[in-house]
Amino acid sequence: MDFNKIKSDDMEYIANTYSRFDICIVGGKNATLVDSDGREVIDFTSGIGVNSLGISDDNWVQAISEQAARLQHISNIFYSEPAIKVAKALINATSFDKVFFANSGAEANEGAIKIARKRSFDKYGEGRSNIVTLKNSFHGRTITTLAATGQDVFHNFFHPFTQGFRYAQANCIDSLLEQIDESVCGVMIELIQGEGGVLPLEKSYVDEIVQICKERDLTLIVDEVQTGIGRTGKFLCCEHYGISPDIVTLAKGLGSGLPIGAILMADTVSSVLGAGSHATTFGGNPIASAGAFEVVKRVSDSNFLDDVAKKGDYIRERLSKLDGITSISGSGLMLGIELTDKNVAEVVADSIKAGALFLTAKSKLRLLPPLTISYEEIDKGLEVLEQVLNRKY
Repeated sequence: MDFNKIKSDDMEYIANTYSRFDICIVGGKNATLVDSDGREVIDFTSGIGVNSLGISDDNWVQAISEQAARLQHISNIFYSEPAIKVAKALINATSFDKVFFANSGAEANEGAIKIARKRSFDKYGEGRSNIVTLKNSFHGRTITTLAATGQDVFHNFFHPFTQGFRYAQANCIDSLLEQIDESVCGVMIELIQGEGGVLPLEKSYVDEIVQICKERDLTLIVDEVQTGIGRTGKFLCCEHYGISPDIVTLAKGLGSGLPIGAILMADTVSSVLGAGSHATTFGGNPIASAGAFEVVKRVSDSNFLDDVAKKGDYIRERLSKLDGITSISGSGLMLGIELTDKNVAEVVADSIKAGALFLTAKSKLRLLPPLTISYEEIDKGLEVLEQVLNRKY
């Protein structure tokens, strides 16, 4: 279909809730995509951190195809082998006790919030349900996860928002303590604020949060929807900080393109949800689970993770030699680039024309390439960025 026709049909038939980039991707392989005009572009977005194994990975395609030919869906009122396999793989790759499967990061975060509140209710009764999150955080777009998100810009239009959230300044322990009283049951954080600008929390600050949660019997939730599944060079970003929270939420890269979310629960909370207290129709869907099992099996391998970390270091080194870059934040293949004097939206738009896809995060350029991106693809994409920054495209 002609690209102009694609755009006009999109405007006519799909709700206009996205400001789309001026390109339509129709296929590709790994981090080399093909648009509707047959032009190749290098992908540093992976569907906003989703396509962890890149486009059309042979083993992933085989896994979901074989499962689709066998059984595409069965209700959670029955046992499901694919869900059990990926759950076991996740537990073996982490220090957690149980898994609950959802369909997205927002749903995983909703489930985590319910667990924290129910745990507190079961132990202390009513009146202890507030959760402290961080300013500049992002936890989803449902009414509740928007309320959990610590950015005023998201707290518009959809009133009344779910009550029960307080917001503390990141990396300021006094601000956190100001929000904690007898009505608080949990703390929810991103270790690297992705949508907020790829901003890592300080380790000393995280260590203090862990200690406060232990002392006050608060449930610690770490939102790893974007940082989890190898994105930062460790299977979980928690490993960089040396912490073991009560709950970790996952999504995005877990399915490598199919919708799946997960709540990893430590033994401190794994018995909180009983039969009928939480459920979802599509959670643990056999096809999504088959794809997720292939992802976890591959990404949890130490050699794979070492390679992710090395690629991240390589990109940092290449970027440090480019003019027009002030700073680089993040970890592994989750990087934020502060530009000296360029508008990031314009850089993204110009890069599309020149042959590479990048993202924004507030005022930064954001890189979330497939974990499998090759060094050749990295070089091609960064050459495009250099050309755009130097206006030589």
